[in-house]
Amino acid sequence: MKIKTLEELDLTTLTRKSYGDDQLLEHKVAEILSEIKKEGDEALYALTEKFDGVDLRTSGLRVKEEEVAKAYSQVDEEFLEALRLAKEKITSYHEKQKRTSWLDAKEDGSILGQLLLPLKRVGIYVPGGTAAYPSSVLMNAVPAVVAGVEEIVMVSPPGKDGSLLPEVLVAAAEAGVTEIYKVGGAQAIAALAFGTGEISPVDKITGPGNIYVTLAKKQVFGTVDIDMLAGPSEILILADESAQPEELAADLLSQAEHDPLASSILVSPDRKVLEETVAEVERQLKLLPRQDIARASWETYGAAILVKDLAEGMNLANQIAPEHFELVVKEPYSWLGRVRNAGAVFLGRFSPEPVGDYFAGPNHVLPTGGTARFYSPLNVDTFMKKVSVISYSEKALQRDGRHIAHLARKEGLEAHARAVEARKLW
Repeated sequence: MKIKTLEELDLTTLTRKSYGDDQLLEHKVAEILSEIKKEGDEALYALTEKFDGVDLRTSGLRVKEEEVAKAYSQVDEEFLEALRLAKEKITSYHEKQKRTSWLDAKEDGSILGQLLLPLKRVGIYVPGGTAAYPSSVLMNAVPAVVAGVEEIVMVSPPGKDGSLLPEVLVAAAEAGVTEIYKVGGAQAIAALAFGTGEISPVDKITGPGNIYVTLAKKQVFGTVDIDMLAGPSEILILADESAQPEELAADLLSQAEHDPLASSILVSPDRKVLEETVAEVERQLKLLPRQDIARASWETYGAAILVKDLAEGMNLANQIAPEHFELVVKEPYSWLGRVRNAGAVFLGRFSPEPVGDYFAGPNHVLPTGGTARFYSPLNVDTFMKKVSVISYSEKALQRDGRHIAHLARKEGLEAHARAVEARKLW
């Protein structure tokens, strides 16, 4: 890999990933959604057999209690201990995000306020098939539990044998998921949004998936709410001369192994750090089980960028707005105040990105593709809604009524004005 300066850099290639003909994919997804909306469970069975090779009539759509019990017997104690510790940390972090309803009593007798209410029923999507993502279960379900959601419905694509991996089932049970269904892809999103008969519709859908899942979430938004439109994983590391190339390379590859479209970018004012890290990436790539995926990602969307100084590097990071942003510099806290756009910030060499993925507590469902400019990580508020409270007193309406009526008539809404004047307070 060639080390590039800002002048040589093509940011478009690094930050705007193409899935090919998006219109064609969107049309395919729209057809799937339409089938589920019209045919319900029957379409769900047919599409799962078509795409996953699984007959849900035989394996069952909804996971039974005995399947969860069996899953506990299939996982080891070390996994269970780690999972429970992670859940404890994630819960503790998200508990601090909780906000309460409030009322503000005015001197004129009016009361204004806001109710914060949990959503009643939410759906969480967990990628599946051959891979196990118990961490995704925790990161989606735990904030919903903390928010007070009553019904948490998990969908995940089944393996060829028609089952979900035991680690995922155990994570769901530990996290407080109330219903589990063996279905994935765009058809799972449609089932959550519209209902199918066996699956009742939800109020909101969260969780990352492949491009079909993302496009399905985009198309059902409005029928239900969604968390965000998640794309391939990203990491940007801003490093100075104190950084260790072996560690930087490992951190870059931790994201490259996710997906050929994942992005791993190293930025530094120190050419030696860049050169040694690039060499380390090549060395470590040869040792990875997912070498082909990581290499495709690194060669297409990886970058080593030389900047004048850390300030220029910080400006570039804010421009890219990465999902994961590592500040591997001598005094990371002195730069924290300059961060404007990032999903999550990792400070110092002992805060590698996987700490956030699995264990620290903050959520790992983060904005990607530059959307950290306006999106937030998944959090407790994701699973809540706000209701405004207005209780005007007679004194207040007598004082403000004329102004309200005047504004209403300026907008041509006579009935609005008369609704205020009907109280005959002036």
